Amino acid sequence: MTTYNKLKARLERANQIHLLQFWDELTNEQRNDFVVQLDSINFEEANDLFREAIGSLEEDTKKLDNRMKPIPASQFESEERSSPENLERYKNIGLEEISQGRVGVLLLAGGQGTRLGVTYPKGMFSVGLPSGKTLFQIQAERIRKVEDLARQQTGRNGNIVWYIMTSGPTEVATQNFLRSNNYFGLRSENVEQFDQGLLPCFGMEGHILLEDKNKLALAPDGNGGIYRAIREKGILKDMQKRGIRHLHVHSVDNILVKVADPVFVGYCADKKADCGAKVVKKASPSEAVGVVCQVDGRFQVVEYSEITDATANLRDQEGNLVFSAGNICNHYFSTDFLNQIAAKHENNLKLHVAKKKIPFVDEHGDKIKPEKTNGIKIEKFVFDVFQFSDNFVTWEVPRHAEFSALKNSNDTGRDCPSTSRKDLFNLHKKYIEAAGGTVVGDVVEISPLISYAGENLRKIVEGKVFREPVLIDHDEVITNGHH
Repeated sequence: MTTYNKLKARLERANQIHLLQFWDELTNEQRNDFVVQLDSINFEEANDLFREAIGSLEEDTKKLDNRMKPIPASQFESEERSSPENLERYKNIGLEEISQGRVGVLLLAGGQGTRLGVTYPKGMFSVGLPSGKTLFQIQAERIRKVEDLARQQTGRNGNIVWYIMTSGPTEVATQNFLRSNNYFGLRSENVEQFDQGLLPCFGMEGHILLEDKNKLALAPDGNGGIYRAIREKGILKDMQKRGIRHLHVHSVDNILVKVADPVFVGYCADKKADCGAKVVKKASPSEAVGVVCQVDGRFQVVEYSEITDATANLRDQEGNLVFSAGNICNHYFSTDFLNQIAAKHENNLKLHVAKKKIPFVDEHGDKIKPEKTNGIKIEKFVFDVFQFSDNFVTWEVPRHAEFSALKNSNDTGRDCPSTSRKDLFNLHKKYIEAAGGTVVGDVVEISPLISYAGENLRKIVEGKVFREPVLIDHDEVITNGHH
């Protein structure tokens, strides 16, 4: 019984001895599983996190208004206000870096589709396009296309490595899905999947909750778990070995994301940035997105709840919102910067605490689904490293072309499958019209393998009329099922 005694001593020291209350009822196999799980947790560290988290909840959230300044012009550029020559230059720098194999993509895919109402990872979701493609497929094909554009531009075959961060609940399903679909045409050696960490869920008193008699209640550590995970899972070493210098990091749930966007990568590379954020103009002062700005001279994302209405509504002489740079979880990092974060700053990242209804096993061994909040989940956010950046830049893009979030099920009517689908159709219809085609109707889809961002369509669509549903896949156009 050495294991039991050792465990007992360890948990008594950590004041978490209640975790062993059902030990006598467990089979040997259940005990073994439980021991493996308990061994994976650093309880001292977990307790520290809980104390820090509760501390941050009790701090009176002081509004940040008088410490905030908008992004200085020197660190802000906008795609819509850039000259065509400048955009072309940034794009060529980006394609050059891609062709040299220096660009990686890191996909944040740890989220389960709970709010979407599905039981599988969000990346496997299909919003109902004519092609039936899932988010994973669309994003993989955008990577293939941009490699292709780099090849046409430079004559060199550079590969983009696709790093996919999953979490406990999404890991196996993601792996099986990508493998059974042959990674949607990407080479398997250029797809690296790894897991983010998990943190225990706590009751309000600091006791770790049990999900089962032999199982802790754990939750993914937030998209800010990326920094610890890339260090501990060997991803930083892998990037170094492959000579990757630039990393594009984005969340899985934006159907319009320009994966490895050469313009964004080129802009950041040109400015020698260590860290960059893509932003969209806030739709309204009260839109619930964080804004990128300076606080005490360092960059950070300030959540809508951290400022007063007056500040959210401030406007400049031209009538534009002063704090309008909406954060869309779309970031650039130099690999040097990531190494520095992992080595020096990962432990000082701010904690974000969410009070939640967390299912648990009570002292009688009954499974309880609580009606009201009974505990906390602790997370870190990917953007909380901005403050450590010495050369931070922002790139503003038009929302209609680059941002449509998929968070909710259709009955909410926003950030849901039907809005994602509609936003993609609208953009693709604009692409066809800009290339000299006419579309009758609104259902329009262009495969990423045909066009990454509206380029190369003229030869296919010019002077032609298309009736919905339109699907441009390969070099042929299919409308109403006819070629």
